[in-house]
Amino acid sequence: MKLLHVDSSILGPGSVSRQLSAEIVAAESRLHPGLEVVYRDLGREPVGHLSGAHLTAAQGGAAEALPLRQDVAAGQAALEEFLAADIVVVGAPMYNFAIPSQLKAWIDRLAVAGKTFRYTDKGSEGLAGGKKVIVASSRGGFYGPQTPIAFLDHQETYLRNIFGFFGITDVTFIRAEGVALGPDQRAKSIQAAQSTIAGLAA
Repeated sequence: MKLLHVDSSILGPGSVSRQLSAEIVAAESRLHPGLEVVYRDLGREPVGHLSGAHLTAAQGGAAEALPLRQDVAAGQAALEEFLAADIVVVGAPMYNFAIPSQLKAWIDRLAVAGKTFRYTDKGSEGLAGGKKVIVASSRGGFYGPQTPIAFLDHQETYLRNIFGFFGITDVTFIRAEGVALGPDQRAKSIQAAQSTIAGLAA
């Protein structure tokens, strides 16, 4: 089995999502001995954002400039990593009510017609089903369904919908909320998330 581990936080060692995603990978490794893990750090080595030149190259146009050729190759490598994985673990903090732009750029490289989805006369069809996705979600405040500001959650809702668009129905969120509301709440939220992670390998 293959696991793709993706982090996107820009906070380095102080990142809650990085801490939790690493613990999820450790739990999955205990559950699946011999698991092959591939790691991609979008915070340190981001995939470039899409441009008109990328689209031209994707549609068969020549990628003349060396930086563009390298970037197209990097995007293809990201797609191939994703397609090859049986399990995908994503560290996804909430930034300004959504996901980091680095994570969005990576997802844009995955959303390729004929690879992760296709259009049919009955509508779109996901082509990347059969994977398990586990998202380590961290949030400074509380945005759950029962909160007054749940409507501002464009982080987990987006991730669930885009992975669903790719045909992936097994999507789990392990969430640490309120981590910016003081050290006590931060510790409490992390401990709750760690208890959920411990249950993965139970």
